[in-house]
Amino acid sequence: MNWDHLELDQRVVSAVRRAKLKSVREVLCFSGPDLQRLTGLSRSDVQQLLTAAATTCRRHPPVSALLLYHGECRRLESGLRLGVGCPVLNELLRGGLPVGGVTELSGESGAGKTQLALQLCLSVQYPTEHKGLNSGAVYISTEDSFPIRRLQQLIREQSSLRSDVPPSLISSLQFSDHIYIEHAADLESLQVCLSRRVPLLLARGLVRLVVVDSVAALFRSEFQAADWLERNKQLIAFSSTLHHLSQEFTTPVLCINQVIYTFHSWITHPKASARDSVPLSSNVSPALGLAWANQVMVRLMMWRLQETVVRGDQSSVLRKLEVVFAPHLARDSRDTAVWREGVQGVYA
Repeated sequence: MNWDHLELDQRVVSAVRRAKLKSVREVLCFSGPDLQRLTGLSRSDVQQLLTAAATTCRRHPPVSALLLYHGECRRLESGLRLGVGCPVLNELLRGGLPVGGVTELSGESGAGKTQLALQLCLSVQYPTEHKGLNSGAVYISTEDSFPIRRLQQLIREQSSLRSDVPPSLISSLQFSDHIYIEHAADLESLQVCLSRRVPLLLARGLVRLVVVDSVAALFRSEFQAADWLERNKQLIAFSSTLHHLSQEFTTPVLCINQVIYTFHSWITHPKASARDSVPLSSNVSPALGLAWANQVMVRLMMWRLQETVVRGDQSSVLRKLEVVFAPHLARDSRDTAVWREGVQGVYA
C-alpha cells in the first residue's frame, strides 16, 4: 500500500510508517485509542487517518435518502429484472433474472440451457417496459463454438415469441449487432476477458448481460482431483470477479453449469404421468460442488423429461425449469419446451 496516495498530512503518513502498519485494512482493525498509542498521533490526526482509510476501502460513494427517493442510484434499482421472454417463465422467476447477482443455470446436455441463454441475449435488448434492459450482451463460450445459426433463427422468430412487443419495435432492433462473442480456451484467457474486455463493454454501456457458457468446462479440464485446493481458490477468485462486475454495473450474470451423476435413476409415482418423471435430485447435481454453490445467488436447473409435446407442425421434448434456491423465490418449477422461436412454458 502506498500511503502517499491517501489524502493525509505527511506527518501522519510518517507516523503510520514508523508504526509498521502495512495496509489500510490493518488500520481499520484498530480502535482510535489503540492507533494513538501505536502512532503517537493526536486524536484528530487518528480520526483523519481512519476517515481516509475507510474512504479508500469503500467501493461506492454513500447514497443519500434523497437519491433513493428520486430513483437516481442506478446500482440500487429496486425490483429491476431481466425478463426471459415468456410470461410463464417470468411468473416462475417473479419477473426474470435479478440484475444484481450471479444466476446459475445447470442441466444435462441437451436440456435447453444454451437456448435459454441465447433468448436472454435477445431479451436484454428490449426497453425496460418490455422487461429488457435496453442494452446488449456479452457471451463467453468456453466449450463449443457459438451457435450462430440458432441465434439467427431466434432473431427471425422474435415476432412470434414476443407477441407483447409492437412489430415496429422488433424490426427496429439490430439484435446481432449487440451480442459480443468471446471464446476462452483456458482459465487465463477467461480471466483476461473478465478483467479487461468485459468491464470496458460494461463501462461504455454497450452490454448489460454477461453469459458464461460453461463455468464448469475449464475448471474440470485444468485440475486433477488432487488439485482441489488450488481449484477452489481459482473458483472463488473467478466468482469474486463476476460479483464485482454484477454489482458495479448493475448487470445480471448468467453462468451455465454442467451436472454430475452418481448413477442413472428416475423416480416416477405409480399414478404419475411421464411429464412428472424427473431424475432423483440426490443423484444428479450441478458440478463444482459447494465451493461454487456458495458463490451463486440463484440456482436454476433444467431437466429433460420422458414426454414429447406437439404444437402445430412442431414437436419438442418436454423440459422442466426448476428453481433450486434463491433468496426471493420459493422452490417451484414449470414445464417448458424448445420451439423454433425459443423456450416457452407449457401449461399443464
